[in-house]
Amino acid sequence: MRPSRRTLLAAGAAVPAAAVASSAVPAVAAGRDRSVTRTGFERLAAEGYRRLRGRRVGVVTNPTGITRDARHVVDVLHADDRVNLTAVFGPEHGFRGTAQAGGSEGRHDDPATGLPVYDTYLKSGRALADVFTASAVDTVVFDIQDVGARFYTYIWTLYDCLEAAGLAGTRFMVLDRPNPVTGRAAHGPVLHPEFATFVGRRAIAQAHGMTAAELARLFAGEFLDAPVELETVELSGWRRTDWFDASGLPWVPPSPNMPTPDTALVYAGTCLFEGTNLSEGRGTTRPFELLGAEGIDGRWAAAANELGLPGVRFREAYFAPVFSKFQGTTVGGVQLHVHDRDAFDPVRTGIGLLVTARRVWSGFAWRSDRWIDKLTGSAWVRTAIDAGVGVEDVVAGWQEELGAFRRLRREYLLYG
Repeated sequence: MRPSRRTLLAAGAAVPAAAVASSAVPAVAAGRDRSVTRTGFERLAAEGYRRLRGRRVGVVTNPTGITRDARHVVDVLHADDRVNLTAVFGPEHGFRGTAQAGGSEGRHDDPATGLPVYDTYLKSGRALADVFTASAVDTVVFDIQDVGARFYTYIWTLYDCLEAAGLAGTRFMVLDRPNPVTGRAAHGPVLHPEFATFVGRRAIAQAHGMTAAELARLFAGEFLDAPVELETVELSGWRRTDWFDASGLPWVPPSPNMPTPDTALVYAGTCLFEGTNLSEGRGTTRPFELLGAEGIDGRWAAAANELGLPGVRFREAYFAPVFSKFQGTTVGGVQLHVHDRDAFDPVRTGIGLLVTARRVWSGFAWRSDRWIDKLTGSAWVRTAIDAGVGVEDVVAGWQEELGAFRRLRREYLLYG
């Protein structure tokens, strides 16, 4: 018998719709020119930065905040007399991206521009609002490439900065970028509030299927306790079915272990192995595509292939991570090969791999801190798999709350 499921909307306090300011850029029309995807920054620049005139501007960004010709937006804004850029705010991994997972660059002055760089990592609420106040900015601009998974921390940097901007009375602007794994649909379990951490603050699906601007609208409209002056500068030339390679934009790894769009494709499912004693491929050239541990052999790939999961095949693989779990040790496992990304469901695939790993390898264990519950957003996945529940029944266990999130999500979508 499955545990009872709670409703989605109990997780957050609603805020009046007036708390979200209308975007000054109209939604992209269905018949627009799709020859190129233009980012929010490109559209802001094409207008001559008129929305930033007379403002003291700070930018929340990292190495992904680049132009089509691979210049960083901070460098571009700093060199333009039409913009009074006075501060930069760095997330996890830092503004220039020098820190590994769980690290940041701290407070410093940027050598290239001389601008003060403030650290936002692990700051929220009043503490982060005080950072905005101390920087003396009156407009905070967010421009970071997301990868579409709830536990990727940049969307919670976005959430925390929105909340802090409301507390500080600071205007907040999101320059949108594509969801690299499309925005077709949301998949996976929805976070329960008692499992909230920095890898999931609020009740959204594991693969949310939204852009940063859409998430900002949802956060402000559903979860923030105080109103925020929010403006979004939307994409043009992007549809929800578009993959990142259709955008014509350069890919910059958003974090050290997200080297390619292929990584982002599988990440929403295989990141779950962070919650186990298996390697999730950190320390290899294919993080999150390679999974394994000492003592695993070809039986795992065979069992995973027998599931018939759509769009993906599994290869027996051996690798030796140069850091993280099993550093310097050759381990056995699988490599994912996605052959039909339109059919591929990363979350279902991640569950299938957990179920089969536990079945074929006697050494399988969850991390002792139950990190898997923080990643999945509840105890359901862990307890169901421990009870021997099959893949389809595990997935069935979150469908009611996922359906509620999908209905809520529709109210905040900007693109067709």
